[in-house]
Amino acid sequence: MLSRIEAKDRLIIALDTKSIEDARRVVRELEGAAVFFKIGLVLQMAPGTEAFIRELIQSGKKVFLDYKYYDIAETVKKAVSRVAALGVSFLTIHGSSGTIQGAVQGRGNSDLKLLTVTVLTNMDQADITELGYAGQTVEQLVLFRARKALQAGCDGVIASGLEAESIKRISEDRLLVVTPGIRPDGYPEDDQKRKVTARQAIAAGADYIVVGRPITDQPNPRQAAEGMLAEMQAAFDARPVPAGA
Repeated sequence: MLSRIEAKDRLIIALDTKSIEDARRVVRELEGAAVFFKIGLVLQMAPGTEAFIRELIQSGKKVFLDYKYYDIAETVKKAVSRVAALGVSFLTIHGSSGTIQGAVQGRGNSDLKLLTVTVLTNMDQADITELGYAGQTVEQLVLFRARKALQAGCDGVIASGLEAESIKRISEDRLLVVTPGIRPDGYPEDDQKRKVTARQAIAAGADYIVVGRPITDQPNPRQAAEGMLAEMQAAFDARPVPAGA
């Protein structure tokens, strides 16, 4: 019998704050409601970031390091080995199959999950055409990169909820799908062009969702997180049970 998926384990809070102290405040406010936190480029060069990562892990939290490593295979291999030694749970990488394979070698036998970026959720058809992908739709590019990630040994991908179902299908559920660009119904328009609600992402097959501003910028972040968790849990519980489970 399959165990119940707990939404609290699948909500990743983006700590895109001005300082480490602001990030600590968010973590404290969400104590008991969130256990997984994303640290990205906003805090990368902030004083004390590595110590903060260690602090989170030592306190039983999980860390998603969203640094999007993109370089030659040997450089990425060495960088990923350092991340693996920290005890980080998720790491984003980007690049060709050789680069991804270097990352796989770098993580060794650790539990670090490697995620490749498909297409950022603030990009649409016009953006990928500008980048030189003329003649390809966003979904075609996402699925192409997802297939390459799977072949190179990645554990999952970063992708919009709009492509989650297709990724699960072509990978036969072997790729984790981590979905950013989550926006609740009625949320003001912003930079996210390929957005979905938490319910839509989970219903489409996303394994994790990443949420920043709709929680951290709210007057009551905890209340916002709890609302998001309730929406996620209902969507997880509504998923069909696989045949033979």
